[in-house]
Amino acid sequence: MLNRRDAFRGLALTMGMVSVGFAGPVAAALPPLAWTPAALNAEQARALDAAAELIVPKTDTPGAREAKVPQFVDRTIATYLDKTQGELLKSGLTQMDVDARAAHGKAFAELTSAQQTALLSRYDQEAAAARKAWKPRHFFSLLKEYVTIGYFTSEPGATLALRYEPVPGEYHGCIPLADVGKAWAL
Repeated sequence: MLNRRDAFRGLALTMGMVSVGFAGPVAAALPPLAWTPAALNAEQARALDAAAELIVPKTDTPGAREAKVPQFVDRTIATYLDKTQGELLKSGLTQMDVDARAAHGKAFAELTSAQQTALLSRYDQEAAAARKAWKPRHFFSLLKEYVTIGYFTSEPGATLALRYEPVPGEYHGCIPLADVGKAWAL
């Protein structure tokens, strides 16, 4: 199985995990949504949940679902993104279900892991082609961006997947000046 830390080392989330594939039926045991979407409808939220878990799967560190990345992306659409970007993501999530139903007769979240991976790989190729041809941004590149941001700014992503350095560090008050040495000058 591909190590997520190595996959992100090249450039945060190049879809190596999705294009290479990995073992495990992620979609087969898909739990019901444990959160209430703010900007998305239920079908879009389920597609987002399944896609996010494929983009950042659970390995020796928590995956996107455990890090609550789908909730982050939904909240980002509801409160942060401009209307154009929000609509691009929402229409893209709807398109994922449309494409899944056309190809397999089921919603994206109900597909097998291999079927989901194939569909996401196709979107990744389309996004790369759009970027090279200077075409408008593909929804999947925006989805990957916000899933990555959501994961690495979550507590599990920041503390378990990355090396965490608390800033400004530990505070030790009331210590003798001799233990510190000279005072700092700016």
